[in-house]
Amino acid sequence: MAFSNYKSVAEVLKQFQITYTEADFVEELSFEISPYFRDDLELVMREGVVNNSEFAICENLIYPVLKEVWKHYSQRFTLWSHQSLTCDEQLSGFPEYILARRSPLGKVVFDQPYLLLVEAKQDRFEEGWAQCLAEMIAAQRLNQRAEITVFGIVSNGDRWQFGQLAAANFTKNTTFYSIQALDALFAAVNFIFQQCDRQLDQALAA
Repeated sequence: MAFSNYKSVAEVLKQFQITYTEADFVEELSFEISPYFRDDLELVMREGVVNNSEFAICENLIYPVLKEVWKHYSQRFTLWSHQSLTCDEQLSGFPEYILARRSPLGKVVFDQPYLLLVEAKQDRFEEGWAQCLAEMIAAQRLNQRAEITVFGIVSNGDRWQFGQLAAANFTKNTTFYSIQALDALFAAVNFIFQQCDRQLDQALAA
């Protein structure tokens, strides 16, 4: 079953026996945004058509933010775009973005662990989280390490929501972030990347 076939969070929770909670687990970690990025994003949002499709949202709003933070972690991680992720017949598809360990065999090798899944939706956050949670479960199983926390982001380009899957417990961050408050958004994304970095250390030490 493709990730895109899941339409509600409750459906995923029931099928895979995951518990659901809400809490503010994101701790903002300051990030210095370059003046060029600010100016470029302002131009794109002012003059461009940025949200007419999920592809446009990815290209214009989500990927630029992820890439800017990823640059600081690029020695250890690869940021994959629309890469196939297949666990079994119930969990397969193409997440918008996946943050994974940079393989010692080279950047073209899709390697474990998979630590961050990102899903873009045009305001359909319930559907977005259903798909993202299914992707997070697939990543968790493929990692074959139940102790690793997998993170998720669902965004319509403007609003960004965060979640984490630890063992059989899914926590959705109560506070959401907006691209209109760029510093806070970057601080939240940077925190998630930092947590992924720590998870990688734990995975490699195991």
